[in-house]
Amino acid sequence: MTIVGSVALILQLAQTTPVLPPLSVRAGDRARAVPTLAHPDGGIALRADALAEALGGQLVAQTALAGRYRFEVGTTGVDLQAGSALAMVAGDTIPLRAGVFRRGGLLFVPFALATELLPRLGAGVLFDTENAELRRFATVTASRRTPPPRAVRARPTAVAAPADIARSAAARSAAARSAALRRRVVVVDAGHGGPDNGMSGPIGSPRKVFEKNITLAFAQILQRTLQARDVQVVMTRTTDTLIALSDRGRIANQAKADLFLSVHVNAANPRWSNPGAARGFETFFLAEAKTEDERRVEAMENEAVRFETSEDVSRDDPLGFIMRDMAQNEHLRESGRLAEMVQAGMRQVHPGPNRGVKQAGFRVLVTAFMPAVLVEIGFGTNKREAEYMTDPVRQQELADTLADAVVRYLEQYERKVGGGG
Repeated sequence: MTIVGSVALILQLAQTTPVLPPLSVRAGDRARAVPTLAHPDGGIALRADALAEALGGQLVAQTALAGRYRFEVGTTGVDLQAGSALAMVAGDTIPLRAGVFRRGGLLFVPFALATELLPRLGAGVLFDTENAELRRFATVTASRRTPPPRAVRARPTAVAAPADIARSAAARSAAARSAALRRRVVVVDAGHGGPDNGMSGPIGSPRKVFEKNITLAFAQILQRTLQARDVQVVMTRTTDTLIALSDRGRIANQAKADLFLSVHVNAANPRWSNPGAARGFETFFLAEAKTEDERRVEAMENEAVRFETSEDVSRDDPLGFIMRDMAQNEHLRESGRLAEMVQAGMRQVHPGPNRGVKQAGFRVLVTAFMPAVLVEIGFGTNKREAEYMTDPVRQQELADTLADAVVRYLEQYERKVGGGG
């Protein structure tokens, strides 16, 4: 039975059994049962502290109030954040299949952390698919290793120096990474254009800026920045022209793109008490809007459809169609991970407040059958942020951090698929 088959069996039991069966964990001669429950996003969640203890490790609350924890097994440490679907391992960001969450004062992690992530990290952990059992094996200590033959140690000139070996390995790794990235295609979409100016601002300023101009200028800088990192880039528009929202996704599909990034500028709700003071950055992925503010941004960005004359814009509920498509559902999960990484990158350089990762039903994302996000790089209705977004130095700084986030995502995708195309 494969891992998929084992997980499917457990999921089937979850649907027919009020209490989910625990996960059996064996470390040496000791066997433990780790409590499970249904994950809010679907699938199975494991109690993190019980899982760590069963594997002979520990769960350390680094900042309990902020929801930061460290999951340790042997010499392997995984940093987790409640509410996030990302893990940090030795400074590397790794997406999880679902988010980490707390319930009843306890931390829960997705099933895949135990069955997929830990085995990949070399923590001495293996998932036995036939018995649906997680096992940890004792690792060989340095004192038990057989020393190298004395003759080899007596001829140091025949052995490469550690620094040379490291440099050679790093060079091979960089070359392989660069070649892998050159196989990947990113679509950069500059929002609005032509008769559709998008947002205009700042509020109360005689000098107006328009969203369509800011997004195009920034998208072109982002294009050059990504290309400098060996990533292929396709632009939905390179001039002040109108591209139908539904056509933007089709452009990405025809290019067989690996991800789609749409750039926009936010605008304050005029009904807010002080709309001119609204500031900040946020990243959206395609899902049904849940909050009033998410619905506001969704309506604002979807309004561009009124400039289109094409009759082939679907009148069906786009979200209903997408949610029924299993392939797109997988892209939704990946889009959420991409959005987290983009938002984390902008947080390092953007002077405005972090408005977080959000979800909404943007038409521009509906037809893009790949991981896709929409980035609001600031509020054009705010004078300070309008100046920030039109400053070439700041534009390049922001493009650098977005490009770094995209490259990290693509590199992790390469590792996930084993370097496949």
